[in-house]
Amino acid sequence: MNTDKIIRKALYKVARTVVFSMPEKNFTTAEKANKYMLTGDKKFSCEPGSHFTCGFAKTVLTPEDVSSKRYFIAGYDSNNPAQGVLDDMYARAVYLDDNTGRGGVVLCCVDAVGISRHNINNIRKLVIESGKIPDLKSINVMATHSHSAIDTQGLWGERILKCGRDDEFMARLERLTANAIISAYENRTPGRLYYSVIKAEDMQFDCRTPDTFDDNLTKIRFEAFDKSRNVCIVNFASHAELLGSCTKTVSADFPAYMIKEIEGNNPNSDAVFFNGAIGGMISAKEIKKVYRETIDCEAYTKEFGKALGEMVNSMADEKELKPCINIKHAPVKIEATNFVLILARFMKVLNNDIARSKNRLVPYIYSEVGYLELGEKDIGMFLIPGELFPELYNGEFLTMENSATRTDAHYKILKKQSDAKHTFVLGLCNDELGYIIPDNDFLLDAKLPYINGAHDHMDRNHYEETNSTGIKTARILLDAMDNLIKSVK
Repeated sequence: MNTDKIIRKALYKVARTVVFSMPEKNFTTAEKANKYMLTGDKKFSCEPGSHFTCGFAKTVLTPEDVSSKRYFIAGYDSNNPAQGVLDDMYARAVYLDDNTGRGGVVLCCVDAVGISRHNINNIRKLVIESGKIPDLKSINVMATHSHSAIDTQGLWGERILKCGRDDEFMARLERLTANAIISAYENRTPGRLYYSVIKAEDMQFDCRTPDTFDDNLTKIRFEAFDKSRNVCIVNFASHAELLGSCTKTVSADFPAYMIKEIEGNNPNSDAVFFNGAIGGMISAKEIKKVYRETIDCEAYTKEFGKALGEMVNSMADEKELKPCINIKHAPVKIEATNFVLILARFMKVLNNDIARSKNRLVPYIYSEVGYLELGEKDIGMFLIPGELFPELYNGEFLTMENSATRTDAHYKILKKQSDAKHTFVLGLCNDELGYIIPDNDFLLDAKLPYINGAHDHMDRNHYEETNSTGIKTARILLDAMDNLIKSVK
């Protein structure tokens, strides 16, 4: 038996032993995992309220001791301590209410590579138990997916399977983010909501076939009746990784400079960025130059963000939305066949809430999906807990001949699940499950699955599978979303 097979068998044995032998106190019940997930509306209604109400707040998350204490930068290699700050990490929160009496919705984004549902539920707990936001029906926290922010997941510590997440920093992040959400509610004002969509041409690159992505740049803009407030919610699909793997400074990457451009050109303006379906990997146009280090990454990051901000500022063809907000959440249980992630969880590198099967051999991760509509079915947002491959949204799958498994994909894609006029994905929403991959193109290395990236019959590298929970994740999430949307009709 060769060395690779010995290592593979040993890892599987360790993983199975861990899952089988760990006492129940190390697992989470569904009741506990879902306690702070507000479920939203039981049924959707198009009966509008009198007007929209919106509040916005932001807070700096960058720790003051970033230069004296060791914090690890997340997103590339482990053991990359931060050596300074290029721009601050923020939490930005928006509170929206349609004044129908059915409650308000929070949309919050944190400059981070990803945040587990465990930490998001801690934020929700702080907000709910404060009692400061009555009639709240949904709290959503997303990550921008910055690869230059401080490690919020734990995967980028001093060495492999040594946690890089700082507990004091995370407790502070949770507290500050909860406070920003509460402040957004407290400074709310009445006004109108508009939306506009343009094609962001020649801005994206797909690092993995099929060459497909959502190239829409979507802006949802709130304007106070008295013109005292202007809040822009921006959705676009791209990895925030433009500073490159050699970066040593904390940064929110290109979203920081997009927001700076939007706010700098609009009086009384605030902005927040929500990423989209970025699995695959969807990134910026010149990402290969970033990977090869043949470009000034800092200059490119600022240039790319500024260009997106200029596009947002140019979007003049707006449509007003009637004051109507519908949202629904549903819990899901993801079968986690990636034994490396399970080992990381039990070594306290990751902190996802997990369960196991009755025979103790199959681990599950508790997560959730959500669906949000604005106006009279004008906008539909799919709230996805990870990095969704865009073909699961738009249906542009690899053919049988070109896929890794030489089979067709059979899904009810997200676009077909909603009858809203304009739809898009809010990625890394309320969890980070890694890459969410179609089963017909899911391939594991035969010798070291979930450790080495496999190569298929077309010699394509299947790196993304090593950062996924498993082959069943996409189907579980899409089926859950379909059932959720059907349940509110």
